[in-house]
Amino acid sequence: QLQLVESGGGLVQPGGSLRLSCAAAAVSLDYYSIGWFRQAPGKEREGVSCISKSDGSTNYADSVKGRFTISRDNAKKTVYLQMNSLRPEDTAVYYCVHVITAQRLCVMVPVGSWGQGTQVTVSS
Repeated sequence: QLQLVESGGGLVQPGGSLRLSCAAAAVSLDYYSIGWFRQAPGKEREGVSCISKSDGSTNYADSVKGRFTISRDNAKKTVYLQMNSLRPEDTAVYYCVHVITAQRLCVMVPVGSWGQGTQVTVSS
């Protein structure tokens, strides 16, 4: 079973940047599309971005397009989320998870188990 561990969160000022990492514990990530989700206090968990297993194509929520970039390094068994121009509304716990692949594209629908997540706080 795919187990993922998130890291890289922290406290950052508005306009700042963070890079989150999602590392696979044992198995290769080559066969999995991976997505990043987030959950803010009092809100439902929402999809942020995903990257497909097949050709590395990506998908982003409208709220993060142009600011966040997802990438993967299969050799390191890691998926990254580079977050730039951070806003207070980006504050949340961020999770990575195995997501659906449909017609070679990733879809932000989780099918794996949730990890502990990593806290991102954007505040001055």
